[in-house]
Amino acid sequence: MRLLVPIDFHDATEQVLAVVRRTVAGAEATVTLLHVAEPDPAFVGYETGPGVVRDQVAEEYRQQHRALQTHAEALRKEGINAAALLVQGGIARTIVKEAERLEADMIVMGTHGRGAMFSLVVGSVSHAVLQLTAVPVLLVPLRKKE
Repeated sequence: MRLLVPIDFHDATEQVLAVVRRTVAGAEATVTLLHVAEPDPAFVGYETGPGVVRDQVAEEYRQQHRALQTHAEALRKEGINAAALLVQGGIARTIVKEAERLEADMIVMGTHGRGAMFSLVVGSVSHAVLQLTAVPVLLVPLRKKE
C-alpha cells in the first residue's frame, strides 16, 4: 500500500499522522509525507529581488523541509517506511500530480470542514483534490475536541 500524506504543519498534523499510523498498522506500506510550498505571486522577479528576501524564503523552505523530515523520521522509528517530499506549486494540483507520479493507492489528508460559504469564497484544498483525482482520498476532520 502506498499512501501520500499532504501536511501543512498546522496543529492538526498530528491528527492526520495518527490516522496514518492506524491505517498502516500491520500492513506493508510506504508513506510519503508531502508539503506543498505554495508559490507567492508577489515573488515574480525572485532572481533580481533583494538578497535578504531570497535568504528569508530559502530559510523558510529549509525549516519546512526539516519539519517534514522530523515527521518522517518519527514514523520510521515506529517501523513505518516513510519518506518526505517538499514541492513548490499550486497545492491541490501538486498533491494530485504527486499522487499520480508516486502511484499512490490513497491520499490521506486533513480537512477543516469550515462550511460552504468559506469554501465558496476561499476555496477548499480537500474539495479541489477530490475533484481532480481518481485516487481514493481519506479525509481526516480537523476539528478541535470540545
